[in-house]
Amino acid sequence: MKKLVLAVFSFTLILSSCKTDKKSEVTAPKMELSILDKVANAHGFNQFRNVKEIAFTFNVDRADSHSERSWVWNTITNDITSINKGDTISYNRTSMDSVATKLNGAFINDKYWFLAPFNLAWDKNNITYDHKSDVPAPISKNPMQKLTIVYGNEGGYTPGDAYDFYFGNDYMIKEWVFRRSNQPEPSLVTTWENYTDINGLKIAEMHQNEDGSFKLYFTNIKVTSKNP
Repeated sequence: MKKLVLAVFSFTLILSSCKTDKKSEVTAPKMELSILDKVANAHGFNQFRNVKEIAFTFNVDRADSHSERSWVWNTITNDITSINKGDTISYNRTSMDSVATKLNGAFINDKYWFLAPFNLAWDKNNITYDHKSDVPAPISKNPMQKLTIVYGNEGGYTPGDAYDFYFGNDYMIKEWVFRRSNQPEPSLVTTWENYTDINGLKIAEMHQNEDGSFKLYFTNIKVTSKNP
């Protein structure tokens, strides 16, 4: 009988020990996302890995003038098709001649306007940044968060340029400022508005300055998924 009691007592100790060991396990803390990632993710950056192809038309209206150019970008192969004033030219970004290099400069500009929040994640190794809260936005004057990024002085088409992003607690960009070569004065200030959700990508279709004399907007947007 004593042996039985001792066996039961020993078994109870083993179970108790196991329970204690489980309670003592420490879960590794989750990494806090940077402000760059928070803004990118708010705009659907996590869904970009499912995208196969993006097509859009980049439009600019100034006073009585209108210009536009269209692009088709295969995000997997990096094949680009440019459609501008009736001319269609295709190239691959991994192998470009002088004509393709010039076209690619326009593509980079237009794509940046189209997917600027994603570039916060893509370009994080080539930028410095500063984040502030409760700063008046330049157009609406509403208090918002402000994220300033400055590109490095080497590489890219416009090295050293700076951008000020203004957004609320949802991290969705409402206004921004472009400052060429990180000069103090704004080179261009516009809104980010008319957001649309296309396959998880949240795109601002309209950007305009304070008096509406400059409008930059996107039409013919199409996002093709890898697994439609």
